[in-house]
Order: sequence, then structure tokens, then C-alpha cells
Amino acid sequence: MTPHHTKDKGDLGVAKAHADLVSQGFIVLFPATEHAPFDLVAYRDGRFHRLQVKYRSSRTGVVSVQFRSMWSDRNGLHIQPVDKSAIDAVCIYCPETDECYYVHPGDHEMSVSLRIVPSKNGQKAGVLQAANFRSLAPGRAAVSED
Repeated sequence: MTPHHTKDKGDLGVAKAHADLVSQGFIVLFPATEHAPFDLVAYRDGRFHRLQVKYRSSRTGVVSVQFRSMWSDRNGLHIQPVDKSAIDAVCIYCPETDECYYVHPGDHEMSVSLRIVPSKNGQKAGVLQAANFRSLAPGRAAVSED
């Protein structure tokens, strides 16, 4: 059987997110289905955070995620925007830095780009530094436990 390269990357991203969240003091829960809009749930301090995990390599010092899902089947290519109400955060695993970055999709439009290395022209205005997204910020768009 041939390995599914994209699935392997996704599995690695989820494993890295799991380890990173545990190191931040979260309990990590996994859905019993592959069809949930989130890949895992992080729990701490009475709050649940639904996370979708993305494996993204950096290009020209930037790691980017578009908030959409793409898949192919016998009917062709399908593209669907992410339902931002179904997740609280996106965890981006970057293999070049071996780190996870956490963004809240409601804070961004259709995509987000995080700068891993300084830009060559020194631009800082409007630049999102990846280092500022290293932790799952407490109290952000989370579901409270009743």
C-alpha cells in the first residue's frame, strides 16, 4: 500500500500540536470521527478550544494559511470556506521551525500570513511576526464549560 503523503503531513501536524498544547498545560481531546470541523480540542481552566491543525511549509520566510478546505473526487475539485464559527483557532505547524503557531480565524479575512524571518526590506508595519503567535491565548474565542 502506498502512503498518502498529504495525510502523513496532517498526522504529523496534529501530533506536533498535541505535544505543544500539552507543554502549555492543556489537556488535549480528539474527536471520534474524521468528519468534525476540528482536529482536536484543548482544555484548560474550564475552557474548551476547538482547533483545526494545518501543516504548512514556509516560503520566502512566511507561513500562510487560507481559511478554506479543498478536496477532489469524481465530480472534480471542490473549495469551501472554513466555517469560522465551528472552530476557535487554527494551529499552524511549520516543519522548518518545528513550531506551532496559533491564530484565531475570526481576527482575519480569507487568510493569514505569519513572518518567520525578517523581511529583506526591513518592513515592520502590517507584518505579523510568527513568534507572537506561539501560544494559544487564554480567554480567546473559547467555549465555556457549564
